[in-house]
This record gives sequence, structure tokens and C-alpha cells, in this order.
Amino acid sequence: MNLGIAGRKAIVCASSRGLGKACAKALAEAGCEVVINGRDQKTLAATAAELSATAGAKIIPVVADVATAEGQKALLAACPAPDILVNNNAGPPFKDFRELTRQAMIDGVIANMVVAVELIQKVIDPMAQRRFGRIINITSSSVKAPLAGLDLSSGARAGLTAFLAGVARTVADKNVTINNIQPGAFDTDRLRSNLKSTAQKTGKSEDEAAKARMAIIPARRFGQPDEFGAACAFLCSAQAGYITGQNLLIDGGMVNVAF
Repeated sequence: MNLGIAGRKAIVCASSRGLGKACAKALAEAGCEVVINGRDQKTLAATAAELSATAGAKIIPVVADVATAEGQKALLAACPAPDILVNNNAGPPFKDFRELTRQAMIDGVIANMVVAVELIQKVIDPMAQRRFGRIINITSSSVKAPLAGLDLSSGARAGLTAFLAGVARTVADKNVTINNIQPGAFDTDRLRSNLKSTAQKTGKSEDEAAKARMAIIPARRFGQPDEFGAACAFLCSAQAGYITGQNLLIDGGMVNVAF
């Protein structure tokens, strides 16, 4: 399918690896000029070279921490008028809520809610004026099915979801959409790190930990990042203009709900 976004400009946050990288790749393959972002210059440069070679699109790497005002400024300096914004940021690690300090909670809310809102504030009106905009927020399946230990991540991302539900309706008539993608277990560095930690705690091998995790997923496998990227690219497409304020759960059927 021709997604109708060739020549559009996109910013994809936290995209040097994992799901952010998959989104950047899919948008580049659709013909977009993509600003990618990360905090490690070496990793980001390697990703930029890889995407340029495979997708043949213009890739602009920006080393920045999107949680800072300076980082956001750097992103928008590289792409002053984005047509597409993909918000993404790493979530806080597993931790019993009793151990969370006030500062840890503030930091978690900033990273997983406030940053996305700040970036949207900066790009939404120009998008509306141009009558095209696609905003995607990568949240988590834990927004729909919260997990003990991920309370801060779930709470902050649920806050972002509710915050933007009303905002999305205010710009729908300008062909600007805001949607969220809720990933489950995808085969990324973050998942592998979690499996390694689980293996160490349980005395199992990483392979055993992975098989145990897959066994409780109805699809009996982990998601592949390219699958996630393809879904993101479709929600950014010209054809997706009638989809807004929605949450797309991509988890292999793990969350057992009807709605």
C-alpha cells in the first residue's frame, strides 16, 4: 500500500534502537525524511547509516535527551515543521511502589507524560495550519492492564492517554490525528535485558525465561519490531485520517479484553 506520506517530515524520539528505530525505519521506507534521536552518539550514528542504506531516505540524527528543553530545541532545529511526531521514551524499571521517592515519581511523570505533551504543544498548531499532522505516542499495554512493579510507568502513560484524548478531538477537523500504540512483549534490547534479570533471579537460563514468557502469550511468540513499525506507519498515513484518539494494543493477545 502506498501510504501517501512520501516527502513528509517526521521526528521519531528515542529511535536509535528498539521500537523507536522500527518506527523510523517504516516511515523512511514510506518516503519520509526522518529525524532520529538518541543519547549515545555512536549508536545513533550507526542507526542513521543503516536506515539511510536500507530505506534510501534522508535520515537526520540528533543526539539529545528529549526530557530536556535543550534536547527538544535540538530536535525542532533539525526539523522545524514536522508533519509526523512519534513520541517515545524509556520507562522506569520495575520497582515496588513503596520504594518510589517523590523525585523518582516526578521524574517518571516527566519522562513518560510531560515530555510528550511539551513536544505536542510545539508542533500541533503548525500542523493544523498546514492541515496535516500525525502524532503517535508509544505507551504500553500496561496502560490497559497495569502490572505491579510498573506502577509509575503505567500511571504516567495512562495520564498521557487521558490528557490527549480531549486534545485529539480539538484538531481532528484540521486533519491532525493523535493516537497511542500500546506494545506488549517485543523482541528488543529492553525485553532481553528484562529476561536476563528474570533468569538471574529464578536460576533459569535466558532461553528458559524467554520460553516461559512466550508460553503465556496467546500468539506464543514475541512481537517483531518491524511489525510495530508497520502499524505506526499506517497510523501516520494519509489513509488513517479518520482514526484519532485511539489506543492500538499490539501484544499477541496477551491482554484479554473485548474493548
